[in-house]
Amino acid sequence: MSFTWTAHRFSGGALALDVANSVVLRFDAERRIDRFDDPAAVDTFAEAANLYGAERNRFGTLVPTKSERRNAFIGLREATDRHFRALVRTENRPDLLADLLEAIASVLRQPAGSGKGTPLDVATAHSALRLIAGPARERLKICPNCAWLFLDRSRNRSRTWCDMAVCGNRTKARRHYRRSREEPKP
Repeated sequence: MSFTWTAHRFSGGALALDVANSVVLRFDAERRIDRFDDPAAVDTFAEAANLYGAERNRFGTLVPTKSERRNAFIGLREATDRHFRALVRTENRPDLLADLLEAIASVLRQPAGSGKGTPLDVATAHSALRLIAGPARERLKICPNCAWLFLDRSRNRSRTWCDMAVCGNRTKARRHYRRSREEPKP
């Protein structure tokens, strides 16, 4: 089955979060889908991030991570997810911050190679560092529908879902269906 990256897949608000969200239904062992299990999807992710990502102009043109660097990249993705998920839940976990910083260092220590563009793993490491050090971390949330991480950039910090058009509509449709089933028939 072919997979195409869409704008919805980049609703995290930061490249590091979009990368972390590449695992669908992360906490459902039976239905979990890791989009990066397919090496071609990792390559096309970089192309799609250039089109849809919130930080698309910050790092220049993103290019795919080289295959020999992919293990470190996946380690960075997992450390990013664990750390920021704990941060949203206000868990005091300095060990997860240390793990994330080690994963960032692991990516940045490897020679990125020459060529045009910024490798996806390097840009992701820089994006994670910006989230750690910047004020945006105060706007981190977890979508109650899909459990993706996202930045609430709304003025009054009232955003609920990662993407209103997808998760918001699904939630509202389920709520409407339940209400209509509970209403007494005339």
